[in-house]
Amino acid sequence: MLVDSHCHLDLIKNSNPDTLIAAAHAQGVSHFLNVSIALDHFPTLLSIAQRIDNVFASVGIHPNTSSDMTVDVKTLKTMANDPNVIAIGETGLDYFRSQGDLTWQHQRFRTHIQAAKEVGKPLIIHSRDAAQDTLRILREENAVAIGGVMHCFVEDWETAQQAMEMGFYISFSGIVTFKNAKALQAVAKQVPLDRMLVETDAPYLAPVPYRGKTNQPAYVKHVAQFIADLREETFEKIANVTTENFFRLFSSATT
Repeated sequence: MLVDSHCHLDLIKNSNPDTLIAAAHAQGVSHFLNVSIALDHFPTLLSIAQRIDNVFASVGIHPNTSSDMTVDVKTLKTMANDPNVIAIGETGLDYFRSQGDLTWQHQRFRTHIQAAKEVGKPLIIHSRDAAQDTLRILREENAVAIGGVMHCFVEDWETAQQAMEMGFYISFSGIVTFKNAKALQAVAKQVPLDRMLVETDAPYLAPVPYRGKTNQPAYVKHVAQFIADLREETFEKIANVTTENFFRLFSSATT
């Protein structure tokens, strides 16, 4: 059994969630976390989670979503109150696509962390070209109190260690299968199995052998198989431990 710990079912064009879930089930993928990037997407995410078994939702605003989109702790808590919502995010910092004065991005990140602590649901962290500020804000806001996952991890081993020390899991996407991802593959070999998750980030970042195509949850199997081969473990072991980790982290999810 596998879990796709991070996907965007509502963003996969020319497919419907039922078809995508059926294809994933055929590949042994049983549970899915459909992740929010903007609050106007949230009603769609929630309706999918309420309608389809074993699909969960998060609530949050991606750091690259317009700086005009503000949110407060109360709103996030209210939206996260539904039992199908098991996480806050994705949230974090992105210095690759956003430039200039990013005070708004920092503040929105802090708001998500506070909401996660108050609602008691883990964080989904997006960090790109912003590792040190991401870790600093997590420390300053005492994110260790709630923990979460460093989604689509692409940073170095030192960053992974610091995140894990704060109770965060490290999630690998299709990027780890890319030929030019040697540094990331070295990290994937070192992360303790009890701190690892796998994901697709569909429709983005399809793994080899589908690189360059539209990603989908069924392809998380290729991420797990690559990591198994990389670490000289069995596929079954990687599938089982990442599934166990998912339900340990997202304890409000039901099997």
